[in-house]
Parts: sequence; C-alpha cells; structure tokens
Amino acid sequence: MAAMKASELKKGKVIQYEGALYSIFDIERVSKGNWRSYLQIKLKSIKDGRVIDARFGVDDRVETAFVDTRVYQYLYRDGDSFVVMDEKTYDQINIASELIGEGALYLRGNEQLTVQFIDGKIVGVELPNVVELTITDTPPVVRGATATNQTKEAVLETGLRVRVPPFIENGETIRVDTRSGEYLERAKG
Repeated sequence: MAAMKASELKKGKVIQYEGALYSIFDIERVSKGNWRSYLQIKLKSIKDGRVIDARFGVDDRVETAFVDTRVYQYLYRDGDSFVVMDEKTYDQINIASELIGEGALYLRGNEQLTVQFIDGKIVGVELPNVVELTITDTPPVVRGATATNQTKEAVLETGLRVRVPPFIENGETIRVDTRSGEYLERAKG
C-alpha cells in the first residue's frame, strides 16, 4: 500500500477505506466561503459493488491499493460491455459498462484507457484526461459574438452535451476534459 494526498485522487483510483478496497466512483471538491475545502467522494466497493459516501480533507493521506495497471485501446461497444485491446499482445477483453459509467460519453473508438486489475479482476478504468470529439448539433454562429463569457450548448458525436463558445460550429472537432466535462479548445489539425 502507498499513501497519497486526497487532493490527488481521481475517478477510477482504488483506495483502502475502513479496511476494505473501494474504487472512486465520483469525486467533487467542495469549497464554502472561508471554510476549509474538502472532497466529497462516492466509493464503490470492489468486493460487493455497493456505493458509499465519504468525505476527506484535501490534505488527508489516503492509502492506495497496489493495482496492476495496463493500457488498452478502446475498440467498440458490444451490448452491455466495452471491448478493449492490449496493443502489445492484441488480446481483447470485455469491460462491464458499470465500470466505465458516464465515461462512455467520452469514447468513440481508439482512445487509450488505463485498466486496473487486482488479482486478475478488473476493478477500475481511467479515461484519458482529454479527448477529441466532433460536434453534431449546436445553434448557428451569432453575428458579433466574441469569446466572452457567453456559451451555448453543443451535442457531440457520442451524445455528450458540452457548453462551448459561440463561435464553434457544427462539424468542428473540439477537445474536452474528461475529468470536468468542460470544453478546452478547438482540436488542432
């Protein structure tokens, strides 16, 4: 076991909490005025799949489990699972959709996923921090609109909805942060 600061935790990480192993299902940083900020975390039990809530101070030390991590390439969705391939051995494995959850909206194919194993069992999946997706539906460009704090909603090729600047048009490819779900920039190239 190794320890890390709670502020360094992210979705998919496996930690030891109250004597059991949990993967981080959802994480939210909460700051209230001049109170100390904290992390509100939903933990999913590796053993039985139940979800519990936990709260950590940003400077708390958290025990992380030894996890075998391997990089796989996402190929396609097959019913209720996602098929990924080891790029070195070309072995394919299926990952249950509940392990990926909302992350499915960031996957179109060929993304690099970090798959976590404990004793040969898949316990977590980490998405890349940034993905590139194409816009399929967004309102037209408004004349005179600049990159101020105005945004409009855009639907991406995977069904994900993201707020984008007013100058972004249908058919453009944009970069989206998978941790926050926010628009970052136009894709280059």
